[in-house]
Amino acid sequence: MPIMSKPPRERPEFAPVPAPRRDRVQSLDRALDVLEALAAEGEMGVSDVAARTGLVVSTAHRMLASLADRGYVRQTSAHGRYALGLKVLELAAGMRARTAALRAAARPHIEHIGQVSGETTNLVVLDGDRVVYADQVPGRHSVRMFTELGSSAPAHTTASGKAMLAQWPPETIAMLYPRAREPFERLTPRTHTTLASLTDDFARIRARGYALDDEEHEQGVSCVAAPVFDATATAFAAISISAPTTRIVHADPEQLGRLLLRQAAAVSAALGYAGAQAAGK
Repeated sequence: MPIMSKPPRERPEFAPVPAPRRDRVQSLDRALDVLEALAAEGEMGVSDVAARTGLVVSTAHRMLASLADRGYVRQTSAHGRYALGLKVLELAAGMRARTAALRAAARPHIEHIGQVSGETTNLVVLDGDRVVYADQVPGRHSVRMFTELGSSAPAHTTASGKAMLAQWPPETIAMLYPRAREPFERLTPRTHTTLASLTDDFARIRARGYALDDEEHEQGVSCVAAPVFDATATAFAAISISAPTTRIVHADPEQLGRLLLRQAAAVSAALGYAGAQAAGK
């Protein structure tokens, strides 16, 4: 559910990244660390990349050379400084195009939900174990929820995140939320912090079709959400209503859930999901 944006935590310049877990591919982790360092700093020399990522200079140099061969980084000068390459922009353009199609399909429906409910309505996409806010229609009340577009939140603490995750296979959920991570990040006393608790909630969500955030992300604020499916039947987005808990309860969460399911089904149909008609009943 929407939250007020918070300033990023401060960290020491060029702080080394944590050691990779055993179940991860070390070379891939290192390549991604390099790309993320360049994205954060804009332009860096080999020694700066090594210091920022915790790599030895020779390894950083080889990693940069490999990424440059594939177009993911480029040399910006004869002095060995590097920046992100055009290949990264190509990948980002593909994601923007997919998100643009989603926003275009969903916009009239989230506007309709906002008109009917009077509450802030959000379009959210799933990114690993986090949700990212892609679009929003502000509510009409003087006290209303607001989230900066592009900001993210832990998926397991939000109705939109749970609405999507409940549709994913158990093996995917187990990878995102291994028991070794328990307790999961807790934002309020109501946050689900174990896989067992999340699994039970996912079963309830699948049974009724929509998800509830009962002050699990922020105390005093609740949210109702329904999943959006693409042509491959993947729940990759969600539409949600967020408001102070007293207004959600007064409006009847079940009624809001039915409203969201109808509009989410229409968006799914526009994106080519064959099961949208049944989902909207």
